[in-house]
Amino acid sequence: MSNAETLRIRLMLGLVMLQVGLFQLTLWAHLEGNSSMVLLYGGLGALLLIGLALYYGKTRQARRTPQEVANVTPVAPTQPAPADQTRALILGTLGFVVSFMVWGSISPLALQFKQLYALTNTQVSLLIAVPVILGSVGRLPVGMLADRYGARLVYSVLMAFLIPPLAAMGFTHSFGALLAVSFFVGVAGSSFAVGVPFVSRWYPQAKQGLALGIFGMGNFGQALGVMYAPRVAAALGWPYVYWTLIIPVAITAAAIWFLGKDAPRPAATQAGSGQSIWTSPQAWLLSLFYFVSFGGFVAFSNYLPKLFQELHGLTASTAGSYTAIFVLVATLARPVGGWLSDKITADKVLLTIFSIALAGALVLTNSPSLGIFTLSVTLLALALGIGNGAVFKLVPQYFPGRTGAVTGMVGAMGGLGGFFPPLVMGMVRDQMGSYALGFIGLAAFTVTCMTGVVMLTRRLGRVRGPVA
Repeated sequence: MSNAETLRIRLMLGLVMLQVGLFQLTLWAHLEGNSSMVLLYGGLGALLLIGLALYYGKTRQARRTPQEVANVTPVAPTQPAPADQTRALILGTLGFVVSFMVWGSISPLALQFKQLYALTNTQVSLLIAVPVILGSVGRLPVGMLADRYGARLVYSVLMAFLIPPLAAMGFTHSFGALLAVSFFVGVAGSSFAVGVPFVSRWYPQAKQGLALGIFGMGNFGQALGVMYAPRVAAALGWPYVYWTLIIPVAITAAAIWFLGKDAPRPAATQAGSGQSIWTSPQAWLLSLFYFVSFGGFVAFSNYLPKLFQELHGLTASTAGSYTAIFVLVATLARPVGGWLSDKITADKVLLTIFSIALAGALVLTNSPSLGIFTLSVTLLALALGIGNGAVFKLVPQYFPGRTGAVTGMVGAMGGLGGFFPPLVMGMVRDQMGSYALGFIGLAAFTVTCMTGVVMLTRRLGRVRGPVA
C-alpha cells in the first residue's frame, strides 16, 4: 500500500469518525430541546457529508487497481500474501462481532419494553424474534449479492445500512413502531453470509476450516450486546443503546470499505452440476441440523435474559452476564466442533452433541434451581456450538462446487431456527403458565436430528465424493 493511499485512508476514516461525532451531538441537542444547536451540528454534518461524497468521487480514479483499469479479471494467486489474509480475517471477524452485537441488543431490554408498553409475553417474544427473521431470510440474497458484486462492497453497505434503523430506534414511541424498526435492525444477522466469502476466499482449502472457525467466533458479539445494552440503558436511557452503537457500526463499515480487499478470483470458474440443492436430501438434512444447532444458539442467546429475570429474579445486568457465559461457551466450542469432525468424523460428533442437547432440554422441563438451570444451559451451549462447527465441516464435503449456495440455504434455515422458538415459548407461557412444553419441543427436535444423522450415515452413506 503506497503512502498516498495510506494517507487517503486515514483522512477518510478521520472524516467518517467526525461525521459520527456530529451526528451524536445533533441527537444530544435534540434531546435537550436546543434547536439552534440542532441546526448548527446538523448543518455541519450535512456539509461534511457532501464533502465526503465529493472527495470520494475525486479520488475514485486513484483508487482503481491496474486490473480494474484494464477491465481484466485477475487470476487468483496460488499463495496469497499473508498480510492480505490476516487483514481479511481481522476485518471480517470485526464486522461479524459488531453485527452480532447489534443483533443481540434488543432481547436484554425486552422486559423494559414490556413495562413501557404494557406488552404480553407473546408480544415480547415477537419483539425478540422479529429481528431474527430478517437476519435469517436475508442471508440468501446477501450471499448471492456477495458473489455478484464482491464481498467487500456488500459487507460495507450492509454495515452502513444498519445506521438509519439504529438512529430511528431511539425515536420510537409505540410497540408498533418499535417492532417495525427492530425488523430492519435484524439485517445485522445476515452478515454471516457475506463474511464467509469475504474471509474464506483468501485462504487455500486446507486452511479454510481454521480461518472460518476464527471468523465464526465473532458470534461473541451477541454476548457483548446482552452485556452492553442493559448497562447503557441504566446509565443513559435505552435510546442511547442504539445511538451509541452507531459509532462502532460506522467505523467498521468504513474500515471494511477503505481497508478491505476482495480476493482475486480465478480467470474461469466452473459451476457445479448435479441435482438442485432444494431437492437434495443431504442439503435438507444439513439444514435441519443447523436449524437446531445454530437456531438453538440464537434462540437461547435472545431469550435467556428474559428467562433468567423471570424465572430466577435476576436483574437485567446480571441476566446479561449469565447469558454472556452461554454465548462465550458456544462461540469457543464452534472451532472445536470442526476439529473433532476432522478427527472422529462429523456424524459421530453430531450424534453425541444431539444426545447432550436432549438431556439438557429434558432437565430444563422440570423448572430447576438457578444452579442446575445455569449448568444445563451451559452444557447446551457446548453441544450447540460444537454442532455448528460439525455441520459446516460437512457442507463443503457434500457440495464442493456449490458451497456458497448451500451455505446460504443452511445458514438461512439456522437463522429461522432462532426465530420460531421465542414465539413458541411466549405463547406456551401465556397459555400454560410454564415453559416446560417449549423445552419438550426442543427435545423432540433433537431426537429428529439424531434420526437424521443415522439416515445421513446409513441410507445416504458417508461422504465418498462430491454431490455437486
